[in-house]
Amino acid sequence: MHLAVEATNITLAYGATTAISTSSFTIPAGTVTAVIGPNGAGKSTILNSIAGLMTPSSGTISVPPIHGDRRRISYVLQGTKVNDALPITVREVVTMGRYASSGLYRWLTDDDRASVTEAMNRMGIDDIAGKHLNDLSGGQRQRVFVAQGLAQEHDVLLLDEPLTGIDLPTAQAIDDVIHDETGRGCTVIMTTHDLSEAQFADHVLLISGRVVAHGPPQQVLTAENLADAYGPSLLHVDDGDGLFIDDPGHSHLPGRHAHRERIIHTEPSPTELHGE
Repeated sequence: MHLAVEATNITLAYGATTAISTSSFTIPAGTVTAVIGPNGAGKSTILNSIAGLMTPSSGTISVPPIHGDRRRISYVLQGTKVNDALPITVREVVTMGRYASSGLYRWLTDDDRASVTEAMNRMGIDDIAGKHLNDLSGGQRQRVFVAQGLAQEHDVLLLDEPLTGIDLPTAQAIDDVIHDETGRGCTVIMTTHDLSEAQFADHVLLISGRVVAHGPPQQVLTAENLADAYGPSLLHVDDGDGLFIDDPGHSHLPGRHAHRERIIHTEPSPTELHGE
């Protein structure tokens, strides 16, 4: 199995505050990996470490290169902010994604322009290319910033809460692109609060100040692991043995994207199967 990320005994801290205590995990290449955990668990911190924006206090984390070259990473941050007074258009924002490889002082090539056009097409924002960013809705902005990430040359796409607080058509468009990326040989790593989104991923990283479990959803999203990550007071089992997590960090708002039904049916853990 080819790996996109390999972390060994890493500790991630902000000054004297430890965000992720000693943990090891791997993420397989060419998959959609969901990073899930309670609010404040350290999900964004994990992405920052993969992106190389922070160095572990101890341990190592690596993104193995492809064909002898460094692996290219594109990172779409949560709630990206842009000065509303800045007269910048949608196309200009997406084009910024090319600066990572082209540099600020090189003329854009035909390939650069083609990549920008393709990214906008994939996110369905061709018709608003000339609009200023401050004229867009929240969902339209999210499409623009995901398109910027797609326009950047990448082998690994990092998405921080890409489906939170947006309209349903935008959520569906982003979800379609996420799964299309793996067909193009890309690895997608996304944070989420939503259990059902994690259940539909290829690989799951469950964290709560440390890595609780990682692997296929059916092995990670067990009642035992979820109780470990979220605490027993947040777990509710319905009559059909479904498991619901009441996460106050991810409440739904009227008119926003309502995720898939957030009650999931968990597989028994190895401990439960053997009666230990």
